[in-house]
Amino acid sequence: MSKSRCSVALMSSVVATAKEANATGPKAVELVLVKEQNGMQLTNSTLLNPPQSPAQAQDRETWSKKADFLLSVIGFAVDLANVWRFPYLCYKNGGGAFLVPYLLFMVIAGMPLFYMELALGQFNREGAAGVWKICPILKGVGYTVILISLYIGFFYNVIIAWALHYLFSSFTTELPWTHCNHTWNSPRCSDARAPSSSPDPNDTFRTTPAAEYFERGVLHLHESQGIDDLGPPRWQLASCLVLVIVLLYFSLWKGVKTSGKVVWITATMPYVVLFALLLRGVTLPGAVDGIRAYLSVDFHRLCEASVWIDAAVQICFSLGVGLGVLIAFSSYNKFTNNCYRDAIITTSVNSLTSFSSGFVVFSFLGYMAQKHSVPIGDVAKDGPGLIFVIYPEALATLPLSSVWAVVFFVMLLTLGIDSAMGGMESVITGLIDEFQLLRRHRELFTLAIVLATFLLSLFCVTNGGIYVFTLLDHFAAGTSILFGVLMEVIGVAWFYGVWQFSDDIKQMTGQRPSLYWRLCWKFISPCFLLFVVVVSIATFRPPHYGGYIFPEWANALGWTIAASSMSVVPIYAAYKFCSLPGSSREKLAYAITPEKEHERVDRGEVRQFTLRHWLVV
Repeated sequence: MSKSRCSVALMSSVVATAKEANATGPKAVELVLVKEQNGMQLTNSTLLNPPQSPAQAQDRETWSKKADFLLSVIGFAVDLANVWRFPYLCYKNGGGAFLVPYLLFMVIAGMPLFYMELALGQFNREGAAGVWKICPILKGVGYTVILISLYIGFFYNVIIAWALHYLFSSFTTELPWTHCNHTWNSPRCSDARAPSSSPDPNDTFRTTPAAEYFERGVLHLHESQGIDDLGPPRWQLASCLVLVIVLLYFSLWKGVKTSGKVVWITATMPYVVLFALLLRGVTLPGAVDGIRAYLSVDFHRLCEASVWIDAAVQICFSLGVGLGVLIAFSSYNKFTNNCYRDAIITTSVNSLTSFSSGFVVFSFLGYMAQKHSVPIGDVAKDGPGLIFVIYPEALATLPLSSVWAVVFFVMLLTLGIDSAMGGMESVITGLIDEFQLLRRHRELFTLAIVLATFLLSLFCVTNGGIYVFTLLDHFAAGTSILFGVLMEVIGVAWFYGVWQFSDDIKQMTGQRPSLYWRLCWKFISPCFLLFVVVVSIATFRPPHYGGYIFPEWANALGWTIAASSMSVVPIYAAYKFCSLPGSSREKLAYAITPEKEHERVDRGEVRQFTLRHWLVV
């Protein structure tokens, strides 16, 4: 019993909202007035609708600081693709005009999906698989994104190993990709410092020292005839890969308490280096021409479907949705954290980083174009060729070239490592939340994951490893990611219900999402994703590396890898439906109803079987 002084002398019951210092969220408390005596009212209080967080959430690890979480999310979302992909797409698709579809898709799809994943993980406080207690039949979506993250780790860590190899090679007075006087060089090699205006018609068949260093000195690609002739792992790259795996393990083995400290370096260092490179780049001859080419506006390009497709695909991949990482990271937040503000901040930082990195990239590309007296288009490219061939070649021509090379590859190393940490954390969190035995032995399980990743990554550091890398990059992280995000947003907005999801967010933040966000989740984002999935399939082109065309069996293997992750969704759905008791109608009711509402299903109350559930926004 508790006492309260009240000026109203009516026998009544009221419902009030109470917030306690140690509570996990707003709580509804029913105060029932029992009797009034001498101006004093005696009441009885009952807690209504306690926050629906998991039982284990009370002892769940949380971020030491809010900044640890923000830096982890930014570090994951801002990765190598921000440097090698966005600037090239912007240049290729009409310069500044490309920002129109890019920003449009960011607002109607990128931000809503990012916000949805942060809220989903924070409310349920579990990894990518555990959150699907909101719709048990779609739990396979969680396992799909975990599997995709694992596949990505097989080849993404190799990029970091390449950067580490280049970093070690930069500690020398003369960079090894400056001249053609090395054992790995071929007769076709043309000195980068030689005049490029030679009238020799054979110039078109010559290669630069930087290109030969990457393909012959690092990859040893000339010793392989194709993907069916991989050869042994190169010990230099394998050693760098070991260092990457060790760094990943000790960043992740204790959970967010350790990874949250590592990102203070890995997430901030790239911005320091990008700023330094920008200051150096804009002082180079030809830099203005490069930046002008980057920003030149050609609105006529907006009439081409390919421009809009490139913008849509870039949004999906640049933010990192559909990999379970955002769900895993946000699951370690405090229950009352403002995930809406976090979504706005991190997506904005990601887009601004992509845009500003274009100034750095094209200032150097303009310099290289002027140096070789060729158009910008002849030196502008995306992918590994930009950061491991074109950029090193440009750095080799600068005074103090070794210093600038060290700075640049440190940036690549930090850009890659926190993104790799995010992918591994998605796998680890997603599985330890499902299997308590793994939770009790997180250190050993983390070791097992990174070792498995290392062993399979060895295929990518063989003589023909670049072919395995290209195949995985093309199939493991393409259509399957888009499919996973599409199923995710359908599961949350339609099966779980956008209204119920909004109630969850209100319980955490105290404010319901506006109509705009609810419309995006319910209609706009699913339509957008369906469009991108269909387009990605319709415009599919078999992978290739340079002039090498992959054999049919390699393409079949690639599609098998892609299908292996996507097929988990229907396989698990069939398993779940068949394993539930009762009639077909009862099975379906339990399969699509959140676990916390199963008691209502027992009473025959299934909101998913009502028209209002599907129409309400």
